[in-house]
Amino acid sequence: MRRRPSLVVLVHAAALCLALAALAHTLRHGLDEPAAALALGLLVVAGELSRRPGDGASREPAPLGAAGALAYALLGQNTGEPTRHGVLQTVAVVAVAALAGALPRLVARRGPAVHGSVPGHPARGRDSLADHLARRVLAVALAALCFRLLYHRGAVPEWHGPSYVPLLAGLLLLTAVCDAVLGALLVRVRTGWPLGPLLRDGLRALLGVGSAVCATGVVMSVAVAVAGLWALPVFSLPLLLAQLSFRRYATVRTIYRQTIASLARATEIAGYTPPGHARRVAVLSLAVGRELGLTEPELTVLEYAALMHDIGQLSLVDPVPAGATAALPAAQQRRIALLGGAVVRQTGVDAEVAVVVERQAEPYREQPVGARIVRAVNAYEEHARDAGPDGPLRAVERLRRGTARDYQPEIVESLARVLARGREAADGCHG
Repeated sequence: MRRRPSLVVLVHAAALCLALAALAHTLRHGLDEPAAALALGLLVVAGELSRRPGDGASREPAPLGAAGALAYALLGQNTGEPTRHGVLQTVAVVAVAALAGALPRLVARRGPAVHGSVPGHPARGRDSLADHLARRVLAVALAALCFRLLYHRGAVPEWHGPSYVPLLAGLLLLTAVCDAVLGALLVRVRTGWPLGPLLRDGLRALLGVGSAVCATGVVMSVAVAVAGLWALPVFSLPLLLAQLSFRRYATVRTIYRQTIASLARATEIAGYTPPGHARRVAVLSLAVGRELGLTEPELTVLEYAALMHDIGQLSLVDPVPAGATAALPAAQQRRIALLGGAVVRQTGVDAEVAVVVERQAEPYREQPVGARIVRAVNAYEEHARDAGPDGPLRAVERLRRGTARDYQPEIVESLARVLARGREAADGCHG
């Protein structure tokens, strides 16, 4: 049975205990201002339900649900009257609403947890959904606690004037940064990927949809304080439209990637490369790229180039035996790579992808990092393909012997670490 990292267990347990304690407290003492709790709870449910059941919780954001939850945490007044709900009621309402909105995804993922095929890839399916729910509960608890401590004690009365909105924005910024750090740590302990790039990507997301969520949460809480709960539909519509637009963009990207994957399979259908070779090189290349700290745009280029790295073989009259280009003379490798780059340019794919494809056969010191990764991973896959149980170890040692010219040592060692984590995960699943 697979063991979960201790930090993941701790975060999930803390969120679960907090949610259960908040729910028990609310059931015992009753629900203060049920109209506000119901309205903002339904907003959280709607935000969660607007996400497709098949999507990974860590991939598609839920800005409407997040904004509604944070608005409830910062709700100090309702139509001019002070609110009475406390931190525990806020947590209970948001936890129940988020769980209700996530039910379609929970139903869709019954059975064994789903994991990516990349060695060391973060858990998908129920694990990512559990991370999402835990982070939502903890983020709302932090925002509500900070707000209630400052608001109800009346320590700084002038915050009810012009400085009130900057106070709310500051609290939400603090909450968003803490949530981004927690998210990066969860991925770090699951995968072993460097924390710096993960944290950088998480903080970069705050400049996009994160800033919209914070701004809408502030506006909702202020608008309800003045106009009442009728203000919620007006201010929730822009985020709902933004979420639908993101979904459309994600769909377009998915179709684009599927088109590239179909083009990459042309070499397999024509019998030039073994079935699944391009996909295996792509998943391993992505794992190595993340291990090395590449950014998301760089990883996208790397994935596309890895999928299409052998497409130049379609120009050959006589196929290479088993598609194993790593054993060919350097001149022939470069010729196939240049032919592949020319094909990629004609498909309309990003020019950076073509550069990686056409330069994968050069000495590694003259290659961009993407080409270095693709070359090393492709050679590993070819050497380990039919070498029996000890094939992966012998393939890595063979790459190490070629680090003088063909393969960058850091990339070979990164590949070895990725493969080691994959073996540990497999042992954990069967242990």
